[in-house]
Amino acid sequence: MYSKFKLLGFLSLFILMAFYSLQDLSLIYPSYFPKPVYDFKKNPLKTTTIELGRKLFYDPILSRDNTISCSSCHNSTQAFSHAGNHLSKGIEGRMGDRNSPAIFNLAWQKKFMWDGVISNIDTQALAPINHPAEMGEDINVAVRKLNKSKEYRTLFYKSFGDSLATSERLLKALSQFQLTIVSSNSKYDHVREGKEKFTHSENKGYQLFKQNCSSCHSEPLFSTYDFANNGLPMDPELDDHGKWNKSFEPADQLMFKIPSLRNLGYTYPYMHDGRFKTLYEVLNHYEKGILKTPTLAKELQNPIVFTDEEKENLLSFLATLNDSLLVSNIDYKKK
Repeated sequence: MYSKFKLLGFLSLFILMAFYSLQDLSLIYPSYFPKPVYDFKKNPLKTTTIELGRKLFYDPILSRDNTISCSSCHNSTQAFSHAGNHLSKGIEGRMGDRNSPAIFNLAWQKKFMWDGVISNIDTQALAPINHPAEMGEDINVAVRKLNKSKEYRTLFYKSFGDSLATSERLLKALSQFQLTIVSSNSKYDHVREGKEKFTHSENKGYQLFKQNCSSCHSEPLFSTYDFANNGLPMDPELDDHGKWNKSFEPADQLMFKIPSLRNLGYTYPYMHDGRFKTLYEVLNHYEKGILKTPTLAKELQNPIVFTDEEKENLLSFLATLNDSLLVSNIDYKKK
């Protein structure tokens, strides 16, 4: 009799776990964040699918020679950037043509990649998987490899009720994991929540930020995630014209996606080509390095001049945007 009740107990627990693993989850973010622009109705978050996405994110099986994973260029301890590398590195030691952008707060973004060529996070992973200098793999070949894996067939079954891996399911699982990467635990956030206070220097820097930087890097995400020409002279070797590379529209010349200022302490070097190693170099660019071209952002028509003290204060404030919990969160790391 005891064994019968014990068996029923295990069956009930199994059914309960299965039930909750298939339930839709809600993205957790602070009340002062805007509503996400991603449509979770089309791809509801589920625990099993997030876990599948996490495994795929860290698995080099998606690359042609099984050496490069998504995490190779998006390291969790570096706010999912490729810190220290000005351009992304791919299979066979090949070099990409842009700096790997940090991955967080993706649910609030409508366009992806530095030139915004991808308009849906659910398809974004196709770009690095297919790129010959990054992962260099045909998505259909990647799917066939997954279908040969007993472990992946089990994971796809748990996520989709069917063990068959498809390109759509693969991409949606990857996007689910990435969508859960929310950066909202910096000192700035704690100040917003009334848990901490800025130092005198940080507060001075905050005022400078609001006066000079907030039109493109608006709070609380610290980016509009729009596109702008910030006056960078073009690297003649990379010959990168930003959005113009795909659209050939004059208005898109040298227009690149505006990155968030969150987690700058983890995501150096800076700009789409990683040309600046330090934030001092970035500030110096806005003071005396701007190249005036027809599409230059109107906010930059005149140089932004800071005193040395103002620079220190501004950098003190920017440091409050670093999220140490993000880079140490075990939910974002490889299992």
